[in-house]
Amino acid sequence: MTTPEPKNSIQVIERMMKLLDVLAQHADPVPLKQLAHETGLHPSTAHRILAAMGASGLVERSENGVYRLGIRLLELGSLVKSRISLRETAIHSMLQLHQKTGESVNLGIRDKDEIVYVERTSSGRSAIRVVHIVGARAPLHTTASGKLFLAEDGQQLVREYARRTGLPGSTPTSITTIEALEKELDKVRRHGVAYDLDEVENGVRCIAAEIRDDAGELVAGLSLSTPSERFNPDWAPLVRDTAREISRALGHVEPPSSWSE
Repeated sequence: MTTPEPKNSIQVIERMMKLLDVLAQHADPVPLKQLAHETGLHPSTAHRILAAMGASGLVERSENGVYRLGIRLLELGSLVKSRISLRETAIHSMLQLHQKTGESVNLGIRDKDEIVYVERTSSGRSAIRVVHIVGARAPLHTTASGKLFLAEDGQQLVREYARRTGLPGSTPTSITTIEALEKELDKVRRHGVAYDLDEVENGVRCIAAEIRDDAGELVAGLSLSTPSERFNPDWAPLVRDTAREISRALGHVEPPSSWSE
């Protein structure tokens, strides 16, 4: 039989978290008096808890009596990050998107000038199916996910990509000129989603949204692929929301959104 945790122990943990939250909100070290005020704790209580946290490396106290977050938190954060797998983190949300739409959902990462598909769910709605095989590759400029990475690059790197690859087309609707590509990438930046409209394969269309990690880096594209006859542009917000959900699970904190809906 386990002994219930004393109420005081839970209360101390709650107060400790309040102190950590306040310290996290300030870029500069914070005096004890301010910490007590912002947490609603008595200064002696805050001082006692901070002393215990300092002994564990969770906070650091300078000689002039101000406090900041401790190096132990960085060590713990790095450990957590190292154990987060993009594919494992994304798959639950991918399956939910698949269930809502009945269509194929793909996770693509960049490898130099190509998108590589590292995870997928395949559509079982009908005989008309879209399946991106895990490990398959496609040029950045013809894929919805690839356009996300090019939009992130900026004009100079995009032009270098165009010179390097020659912008080969896969279908009659593929983008094959730098002018058309730059116009397309401007739309991606404004709307926060990218499209592949029969550009990789005739009869297949995709919508993709960006996945970012805790450092704000673009690490993957989440795409929904459908036969052209079932393509529904109204799914764009759903794809974008799912990508944001995965990003949050990776530790990304999103700034106020400026995407056009």
